[in-house]
Amino acid sequence: MGAVAREAEEKMAEIDTLLPSVLAGRYVANATRIRELAAPLSNGQFWQKPFPFGNSFGHLVLHLTGNLNYYIGAQIAQTGYVRDRPREFNEPNPPSKEQALERFDAAVGMVVKTIRRQSPGDWSAEYSGAGADARNRLEMVVQCAAHMQHHIGQMIYIGYELQRQGRSGSK
Repeated sequence: MGAVAREAEEKMAEIDTLLPSVLAGRYVANATRIRELAAPLSNGQFWQKPFPFGNSFGHLVLHLTGNLNYYIGAQIAQTGYVRDRPREFNEPNPPSKEQALERFDAAVGMVVKTIRRQSPGDWSAEYSGAGADARNRLEMVVQCAAHMQHHIGQMIYIGYELQRQGRSGSK
């Protein structure tokens, strides 16, 4: 084997180790950020919709939990999870803030384990899931991380608005 081929092989081995570490790290960082944003919210604020449109912080947590459990859990890890997406946004009897966050943490833990279990060849395996346009597992894992990031932005905004409303005494 020539030096160029050997170097290319070493780079691929490095990527095969680096990819799961970077992806898992992104999910852990996103989950940590969501926990930080949720920390100052009371249970009532967690479920309060601060605007006549949109969602509560808690319903976004339910949505992210369902998203991860379906797109990665059911479709890649084969967990058997059955998703009820409309209920994620309209749960009439929501769990407590802490229960919702524990379920979210469990979903993130499942994602991290699933990422770490993928072989280099698994990443390019064909992917299909209801409503997904990802062609392979890697694309779906990246899309779910980006989806979390998007909702973190909404959670930041919800938190600011709840603080503003609390200071002004309005609801």
